[in-house]
Amino acid sequence: MAALEEEFTLSAVPLCAGPDGLLGVEQSDKTDQFLVTDSGRTVILYKVSDQKPLGSWSVKQGQIITCPAVCNFQTGEYIVVHDNKVLRLWTNEDVNLDKVFKATLSAEVYRIHSIQGTEPLVLFRKGAVRGLEALLAEPQQKIETVISDEEVIKWTKVFMVFRHPVLIFITEKLGNYFAYVQMFNSHVLNKYTLLLGQEEKSVIQSFTASVDRKFISLMSLSSDGCVYETLIPIHSSDTEKHQSQTVVRSLLLKTVVSTSARNGAALTVLDQDHVAVLGPPLPASKECLSIWNTKFQTLQISKELPQGTSGQLWYYGEHLFMLHGKFLTVIPYKCEVSSLAGALGKLKHSQDPGTHAMPHFVNWETPQGCGLESQSSELSKRTLRRRKIEASVQPEVPASKQLLSTIKNDSEKHIEIELRKFLASKRTPDFHTVIGDVVIGLLGRCQTEPSFYPRNSLIQLIQMQVLSHSLCPRLMEVALEKSDVQMLQLCLQQFPDIPEAVTCACLKMFLNIGDDTLQETDVNMESVSDYTDAIQDEKMEEQTEILQNGFNPEEDNCDNCDKELNGKPQNTIEETSSCPVIPKRAALLNAILHSAYSETFLLPHLKDIPAQHITLFLQYLYFLYLKCSENATMTLPGIHPPTLNQIMDWICLLLDANFTVVVMIPEAKRLLLSLYKFVKSQICICSELNKIEVSFRELQKLNQEKNNRELYSIEVLELL
Repeated sequence: MAALEEEFTLSAVPLCAGPDGLLGVEQSDKTDQFLVTDSGRTVILYKVSDQKPLGSWSVKQGQIITCPAVCNFQTGEYIVVHDNKVLRLWTNEDVNLDKVFKATLSAEVYRIHSIQGTEPLVLFRKGAVRGLEALLAEPQQKIETVISDEEVIKWTKVFMVFRHPVLIFITEKLGNYFAYVQMFNSHVLNKYTLLLGQEEKSVIQSFTASVDRKFISLMSLSSDGCVYETLIPIHSSDTEKHQSQTVVRSLLLKTVVSTSARNGAALTVLDQDHVAVLGPPLPASKECLSIWNTKFQTLQISKELPQGTSGQLWYYGEHLFMLHGKFLTVIPYKCEVSSLAGALGKLKHSQDPGTHAMPHFVNWETPQGCGLESQSSELSKRTLRRRKIEASVQPEVPASKQLLSTIKNDSEKHIEIELRKFLASKRTPDFHTVIGDVVIGLLGRCQTEPSFYPRNSLIQLIQMQVLSHSLCPRLMEVALEKSDVQMLQLCLQQFPDIPEAVTCACLKMFLNIGDDTLQETDVNMESVSDYTDAIQDEKMEEQTEILQNGFNPEEDNCDNCDKELNGKPQNTIEETSSCPVIPKRAALLNAILHSAYSETFLLPHLKDIPAQHITLFLQYLYFLYLKCSENATMTLPGIHPPTLNQIMDWICLLLDANFTVVVMIPEAKRLLLSLYKFVKSQICICSELNKIEVSFRELQKLNQEKNNRELYSIEVLELL
């Protein structure tokens, strides 16, 4: 269990905290002393046990401190940076920061890291890192640029691994997150792309991390209120160096804070099994400090903070630091070693004195209570020696076989953890085959155990972009049985060899599933831009008489259709601006449009789709075409939207397969008439283009003849 003790404030004087709170709280070279840097001009040294400040230093009026002050554990000096580039060093004896050592650097500093066992490290805003001594020897040295122009550092931390510092910093660019790991013993910088999966719309509010011998466990608290974990290898393979690698983010704790936290939320790791979370647990509740057990996914303890916080949290030793109201508050805490009984709030039963504890394991080679002990002792020793020799020469079981063994018996959560470790480890040449074997193993257990469905593990494997339908043919079949549209969408986006029958089965499900069910489902929306809810502005209304790429939906250029269409009122602007399906269904249908197919094998399966669903799909395709017609490039906005050719091909396919059925539906009559007008307008466009092509050919011949005579002339050619 975990416990939060009574809180206390370090000073009765309010701190100068800006909109984003304090700059930082850092440990001094004394265990009980901490440096607190406010968001203005002041650094204060506090002694926690006495609950009072020991010293205070400020920069001049007009200057501003831009990164937290730290202590150099090798010299006992304090270091701070103000105005982004000016570095100051001082000791307890100094009073005025304006008179202490000063060095002006050539680039802006993001953060200074200082931990026991190594010199302070200076991280610049463009990603370069320097040791303090080398920087002070030449302050104006050129600092290289590591990250791109649009990348911004969001968080950073340093660890000691095998007596060498390892620095990690996270950057953000256009909603994408990247992790950089700097190894100082080998001077190697590795870059990783954090794959957010289906949570790509959420914003990461806080990071924290812990380290072991092989991995950095990066945890992140997102705006959806959930905690995610990413395992980043410390040592990358030689083939993966100097190139960006992808690491998968997986769910660790679900909904630990409200998604509407006004001041943000904070997360920090306390030990290998516990994390502290700062933020309101419910939308209408006050902010709380809570400790969660990540091993058993249980809330251990929570403490309400009625005066509010800045959404910042620091911990050192057994103390948590935060701004409660305007005062720096310390809350001591204790975390016991994780056990299931402790996580569930149960006490371990103590053993009565005088009773003998039963051993956990029984040695079946040793006779129990028999008189044959002396006779069989030599035989037992020989047997044990032989087993030890066999065990010593037994080769190490490959990680892939260990994972396959885990899949057969363990829980879904444990399989997910082991899978993340396997995916983060060094890849072997048979990696693609191993991933296929893992998927087959998971699907095999799904078949034998109907209640077993390791959805998160399967999604992780699909996102590795190494699978295909032929490698795991049962995967999409299982997803169809479970009505898992998110997994089907991923498969359609990733697999290049999906059979046409499976594509049509997915299309049926996407058209048949209810809107309410879709609203509760996570779907990748990157192929759907704001055009699904767009409304034409006044400028478009003023230009309704202008042809848009040769086709105006309001133009009545079909004599046979004029009477039909004019006899019924229709709002063309509404027709062209409102999407007939909700955005999530549109994203699923876009995945169908992107899938590969053969027309010969696809047409028979399209005939099995109900007519009302065919009509809905045609309406959506026609809507997409009209949106394409609104710009000169004939393209849709967004990331990977359907192309005009894909839209046209699917309209033709649906009409070829179902025209005799659709033409009998009254609801489809207006749509078919609109499509007829659209086809006729395209024929007119092609006819005019052919005329222009003939004129250009004649012009080209004339130019060739004049070039041969080496004459120069200017002519005006009237095409229309």
